[in-house]
Amino acid sequence: MSDSFNARAQLAVGNQSYDYYRLDAVASPEQLARLPYSLKILLENLLRHEDGLNITRSDINALVNWDAQAEPDIEIAFTPARVILQDFTGVPCVVDLAAMRDAMNKLGGDATKINPLVPVELVIDHSVQVDNFGSDNALDLNAKIEFIRNEERYGFMRWGQTALDNFKVVPPDTGIVHQVNIEYLARVVFGDKGVAYPDTVVGTDSHTTMVNGIGVLGWGVGGIEAEAAMLGQPVTMLIPQVVGYRLTGKLPEGATATDLVLTIVERLRELGVVGKFVEFFGEGLAALPLADRATIANMAPEYGATCGIFPVDGETIRYLELTGRPQSQLDLVEAYARANGLWRMDDQPDADYSHVLELDLSTVKPSLAGPKRPQDRILLADMKSSYRQHHAQMTQGRQTQSVAVNTGDAEFALNDGAVVIAAITSCTNTSNPAVLIGAGLLAQKAVARGLTVKPWVKTSLAPGSQVVTDYLNKAGLMGDLKQLGFHVVGYGCTTCIGNSGPLAPAISSAIQDNDLVACSVLSGNRNFEGRVHADVRMNFLASPPLVVAYALAGTTDIDLVNEPLGTDTGGNPVFLKDVWPSNAEIQDTLLGCLTREMFEERYGDVYKGDSRWQGLQVPQGNIYQWDDSSTYVANPPYFDGMTMDVGRIAPIMGARCLAKLGDSITTDHISPAGAIKADSPAGSYLSSKGVSPADYNSLGSRRGNHEVMMRGTFANIRLRNQLAPGTEGGWTTHQPDGTQMSIYDAAMQYKAEGTPLVVLGGKEYGTGSSRDWAAKGTLLLGVKCVITESFERIHRSNLVGMGVLPLNFLAGQNADSLGLDGTEVFDFEGLESGAKSVTVKATKADGRVVEFQAKVRIDTPKEWDYYQHGGILHYVIRQLAKGGDDNQVAA
Repeated sequence: MSDSFNARAQLAVGNQSYDYYRLDAVASPEQLARLPYSLKILLENLLRHEDGLNITRSDINALVNWDAQAEPDIEIAFTPARVILQDFTGVPCVVDLAAMRDAMNKLGGDATKINPLVPVELVIDHSVQVDNFGSDNALDLNAKIEFIRNEERYGFMRWGQTALDNFKVVPPDTGIVHQVNIEYLARVVFGDKGVAYPDTVVGTDSHTTMVNGIGVLGWGVGGIEAEAAMLGQPVTMLIPQVVGYRLTGKLPEGATATDLVLTIVERLRELGVVGKFVEFFGEGLAALPLADRATIANMAPEYGATCGIFPVDGETIRYLELTGRPQSQLDLVEAYARANGLWRMDDQPDADYSHVLELDLSTVKPSLAGPKRPQDRILLADMKSSYRQHHAQMTQGRQTQSVAVNTGDAEFALNDGAVVIAAITSCTNTSNPAVLIGAGLLAQKAVARGLTVKPWVKTSLAPGSQVVTDYLNKAGLMGDLKQLGFHVVGYGCTTCIGNSGPLAPAISSAIQDNDLVACSVLSGNRNFEGRVHADVRMNFLASPPLVVAYALAGTTDIDLVNEPLGTDTGGNPVFLKDVWPSNAEIQDTLLGCLTREMFEERYGDVYKGDSRWQGLQVPQGNIYQWDDSSTYVANPPYFDGMTMDVGRIAPIMGARCLAKLGDSITTDHISPAGAIKADSPAGSYLSSKGVSPADYNSLGSRRGNHEVMMRGTFANIRLRNQLAPGTEGGWTTHQPDGTQMSIYDAAMQYKAEGTPLVVLGGKEYGTGSSRDWAAKGTLLLGVKCVITESFERIHRSNLVGMGVLPLNFLAGQNADSLGLDGTEVFDFEGLESGAKSVTVKATKADGRVVEFQAKVRIDTPKEWDYYQHGGILHYVIRQLAKGGDDNQVAA
């Protein structure tokens, strides 16, 4: 390392002495005061990794002299201290590492070089489904089913844990990755090999940003980027703009952290913060509990920012102490943050920001968001009218329908607007004790008044941590939640990612046969079309107490401010205000039930797992022995025919359009997720392998098998491809013969014909999660180029990382304005390394040519390296195989 600024110095913490890199060695007090907290962390990262090649003195000076108003145009290399994975996205990461070891062998290199060089932690949290609910044995039954479905995947992850260095796995049924991260895994400050430095992280889940709430800079990346980071490749990025969000005041009576974050999401989406950092500051932080900060940080993907960070301060230390961190770690965090100018003080001057928003917390009102996007906030008082407006749009104005249903256990009328799923789930809220205690107190009051949940509502409680159960039990609230059907169904991410499990057959049939508009209310962060459940058309995000309230009401066609939830045992109306707990009740209960000892006990032996985990059969050896009959884990074809030679960038000529799509196409629309239908290409493939429909499992659980995943790409049930008008789902029309078929079948026919493919899209293409397979599946279908009006940050990067060319239409243009209908033949001219634009010639069937310029969205020189190599993994393998030291990481 160069250390051309002589920034390395000594820091004494108790009896320990650490080296650290002083920010005041490169910047004056005035310069440091104006730098946002997040950029100070980036500055330290550059200082510590300065090598004169990837990171130079001029890079460091560029960050010191950051212009808040300038458009980002300076590239830097950020080296995260660690990587965090969840199992849906983590399994393909381990699959790719295993495949890279094979490729390295074939190239004559040392396969053991394919090994994480930084700490990598994988938390298995995305595989549990709500098959059973409403009973005391639901948790155990769901866990048993989870292991039966995923035994092969789990064995493969155990192989990774033994074969790979620096790789740990938190077993199933422990908690949600982001909550486990803030409660246990996050260091805030590392003290590694005698060097103290800020904890920084990238993760294969967009909500990795939750850790921003405790002052750790990190964000979600695709599996491709995460694998590169594991192998020591820096994350190349442009020095971002930083939006400051000043918070003042304190939350009023009746408002929750959920209401606060939905308000913030709405306002930041209105401003537009895609590709930017968001940083929270102001006097309001002094009264904002860390759990509330984590809730806000969690939803950075929903407001579109790269991160949503809070600085380290006394509240951070209190939280680290509560969650069982040792005193030596608390001392290190505080001493380092104070010594290097990263400690927040109430009277410190404001930093410079690219833009400043302000929010008086006292103005926050009870809210929900939906029915399709998390940024579409609805005041609780307006929910009834909002539901009716959306119902009219969805049904072309038809009257509310009512259908008689008999489930065997109950008979009832199921109406449009019925809440058929009420789920307290997801990392956003189950990390926050105040809203969970609030839900428990509301349940307690409702039970005392004799209220019951409607018989058509599927209820569930999926805590993000086992500690949640401990404090709800100690507070005496778990019994009341169970009385209303909110039994624990699993410790993992369930309804929010589509693992909501089946509805009662009679209810599902009534919805499908009568085209009812069924609804869900969940305490999650995602509510995109088709995500929660295939039978549910409207999905509303809400705080846990409101989830309980809507389960009692049983419908979204109600004004909970003015209409009763139900009637008590005496026949008197019971309103929401009658059972809503006060802020004082919540805080008093919380203080009496949440202890440090709970965290110490639950995390004392966190990697051990239960008897089911310990009893798994674990493959042996440094090279994974692929099983060709496996439908869960398969050797992907990315490296087939790979050599050490890097050729010229191949031209894209004679391409056809696979899909012409509109605005707000999310990675949920693109990436395989949810249930596998028997008549789908993925279902047909599994059937051909002898898998019965009962054992299909979810697409997410089969992310380690590319054959399944490519068949599920662009197959979301709500996808509307304009090349197949009148359809929903994974359909297209093959050109030039005009035959309508599945997107997968068309892609394979085009491949047989030697025809490359393009995808046309609109604004905000690639928002959402499920990111890695949105790019991998696109590549494997034969798509060479995606042309849109705008991209979400991570998806654009992942397309480059898989060797797919991202292009943007010029401002004011789109496919429709250019007269493109998707039947054209596309040729691309001027595609060479460093090109800023290309000429696209689209030839119609009658010979007319539509010619237009498109902006190349390969944004950095490093990305051009990746693209020219055919992808980031190919680049890394070649670097390691030729014995380069490009992979080395400093402490």
